[in-house]
Amino acid sequence: MAFETATEIQQEHNQKVKQVYSEVAKVVVGQEYMVNRLMIGLFTNGHILLEGVPGLAKTLTISTLARVLHLDFARIQFTPDLLPADLVGTMIYNQKDGKFEVKKGPIFANIILADEINRSPAKVQSALLEAMQEKQVTIGETSFNLDRPFLVMATQNPVENEGTYPLPEAQIDRFMMKVFVNYPSKADELEIMRRISNMQFDYQVNPILTKEDIFAIRKEVNNVKISESLEKYIIELVSATRKPKEYKLDHEAQYIQFGASPRASINLNLASRAMAYLDGRDYVLPEDIKEVALDVLNHRIILNYEAEADNVRTGDIIKVLLSKVPINK
Repeated sequence: MAFETATEIQQEHNQKVKQVYSEVAKVVVGQEYMVNRLMIGLFTNGHILLEGVPGLAKTLTISTLARVLHLDFARIQFTPDLLPADLVGTMIYNQKDGKFEVKKGPIFANIILADEINRSPAKVQSALLEAMQEKQVTIGETSFNLDRPFLVMATQNPVENEGTYPLPEAQIDRFMMKVFVNYPSKADELEIMRRISNMQFDYQVNPILTKEDIFAIRKEVNNVKISESLEKYIIELVSATRKPKEYKLDHEAQYIQFGASPRASINLNLASRAMAYLDGRDYVLPEDIKEVALDVLNHRIILNYEAEADNVRTGDIIKVLLSKVPINK
């Protein structure tokens, strides 16, 4: 029996990743962009914040992806009366044994959907973000490690602001990417309408990747090469958000209150390497960085009131940065 080489194993993983898209497509029409971003987060140990109006299959996409990846999934509906204990768990008294026992909360799953995270108060948001950062929770006097892999996909509804608790900028920064989910195309919406109206609910999907596959893919992503010139390009992009005038971005400078944090450069590096891997390459191209720049930066650049008055969006600023900051060889 011949042993598989590292290249053959990686090719097998690349093929399985392609199958993940086709399996999810059995249930979810379109939304390949969302699936791509979720897999980037999964393969780089990051977390994703989604923002989009209701009815765009955010919940269906993440739950289907969990089944295709053969991972435990938990959906947590964030509400104003939610408590941290409802999330991480609590101590309960067992009358039979006369002892307190730990009852673990829904956070003990591999993939967590934090639905409408901005509807819960700061204590609950902080409990989730602490688990994201530390990969562990403390119940009583005992700390418990969360199962790996661990991916949080949080959603925000941009339509309603009443009764919400917006995430502070410092906490949003802990999400690797903030992804805006758009309406489906006309062709996709026609297919969605036909499936639902004809009662075609084909929810039979096959598990494609195992936990071992995911851990192996993480190592392969980590081995994707990025040149020194592209590393410096990432630093220049992030630096341009902080000191735009030094990059001759005088017009944009009047709208930027705070630039991106060091997490931006770290996540641009990770996300661009994951993008290259998902594209079947073991090296990063400038296009990979530009492809993920909007999602990595759009929640890390804080605009001022003047930008709001002039209807300037963060995405507009990022497009200018990508067009004007050069790549030095």
